[in-house]
Amino acid sequence: MKVNSFKILQAEEAVKHIKDGDTVVFGGAGAGHAVPDKVMDALGARFVKTGYPRKLKTIHPCGIGDNDSKGLNHIAHEGLIDTNIGGFWGNAPKMVTLAKENKIKGYNFPQGIMSHLMRASASNKPGVISQVGIKTFVDPEHGGGKINEVTLEDLVQRIKINGKDYLFYNSFKIDVAIIRGTSIDSEGNLTMEEEVGSFSMLSIAQAAKINNGIVIAQVKNINKGHCIPGQVKVPGIFIDYIVQDKEQGMTFISKFDQALVHREKYYTDKEFQLEGIKRIVSRRAAMELYKGAIVNLGYGMSDGIPVVAKEEGITDKMIFMIEQGASGGIPTMGLNFGAMYNPSSIIDDGYQFDFFHGGGLDIAYLGFAQIDKYGNVNSSRFGNVLTGCGGFIDISQNAKKLVFCGSFSVKSKIQITDEGLKIENTGKFNKFINHVEQITFSGQLALENEQHVLYITERAVFKLTNEGLVLIEIAAGVDLKTDVLDMMDFTPLIDKSVKIMDSSIFRIGCLGL
Repeated sequence: MKVNSFKILQAEEAVKHIKDGDTVVFGGAGAGHAVPDKVMDALGARFVKTGYPRKLKTIHPCGIGDNDSKGLNHIAHEGLIDTNIGGFWGNAPKMVTLAKENKIKGYNFPQGIMSHLMRASASNKPGVISQVGIKTFVDPEHGGGKINEVTLEDLVQRIKINGKDYLFYNSFKIDVAIIRGTSIDSEGNLTMEEEVGSFSMLSIAQAAKINNGIVIAQVKNINKGHCIPGQVKVPGIFIDYIVQDKEQGMTFISKFDQALVHREKYYTDKEFQLEGIKRIVSRRAAMELYKGAIVNLGYGMSDGIPVVAKEEGITDKMIFMIEQGASGGIPTMGLNFGAMYNPSSIIDDGYQFDFFHGGGLDIAYLGFAQIDKYGNVNSSRFGNVLTGCGGFIDISQNAKKLVFCGSFSVKSKIQITDEGLKIENTGKFNKFINHVEQITFSGQLALENEQHVLYITERAVFKLTNEGLVLIEIAAGVDLKTDVLDMMDFTPLIDKSVKIMDSSIFRIGCLGL
């Protein structure tokens, strides 16, 4: 291989190679997880200064941003973006605003499908065929993943194969790939020794190169000599321009934490604090864990389950996996979610989703914003809030057992006692409604697929049946009519042997799992 076939440029110079109308893909995820933020910042700054480039189609398999100004927020400018296609939108509020104001076109597709579309694009395939997304807002019969009124082009179709319904997602012709790693060697080979995930970096780069496009890679270190071939994540033959950021952190929150990439390194558990409703829901949900289970956790309320497992000393009895690619450790919480302490492995997210799509997960814990009388769940768009689905659809349609975790209502006030709850304010908005605003999870499809589905809140637990939602548990101290039924827009079925939730959930101390 020719040494130094790549060019080392300042970020401001590198982004000058992006032309009007280009299709640009960004690697990385969440709050700085392998996010090429310096390059993204330079791209946005160039547009503000010069008005160029214009009308880009931007693609990001994962959400990218800090809920404020970084990541996709750097490039959220009317005129710079024509269309944005993402797996998750929630941590890029400035991009969300453009979409809601119809200033850009936008699509939201499942994160796993987006990762697989990068592979399809890299191998010049027409697209991806999958049942993921059927009967959700991604299905053309329910909107086709379009974000707003100005988004008209259909990028997903319903097709039949051997009498079964599938969705066909179109692949992309990529002009520019913007990726990130930790280091390059003298030949431009990229390694990711300090990255919490490798995501779809290789596929994104390959997809650009087969379309005669360019690849811009942001790295922390530029090394002499050669790295070990097996450590290479993206070969130098695919990389055109290198941008160095010597101050590059692991995430927007963690400058460098060895425990996020090493099996045995110590980490502090000070962030693992569960309080209030989240503590109650997490403890009740953890009771569904069992020895040998392969378990996925979603962002938000459900990321508390591993904390309970850690408190109970049972983390070695099961395997936690997150869609960003890490397995075998304890997932981080809050904005830093997407990394994992002491992972046993970190693989490309596309391969992680292969396993998820194939039905490999025994249990998936996910959050919810709304639940309706049919068992449908909305976690992607409600009221004036647009977050997107992320990996929710990929995971929820294929796990053997689903446990949806959340507060019973919005802005309620409770008092926790040793036996149960005292409801001081039942809440401002109902979350159990007649029809969800957007279907992120289809109860009907779950019943067809014979999935076991629970909905766990601090006040009550429900299960999905062919007859509808059935109330199976209620917390001690909760009035069934005032605190539960009156705060639901529909009346659920009530199990004849409805149980009182285990009082140990509400007390201080271990559950004895």
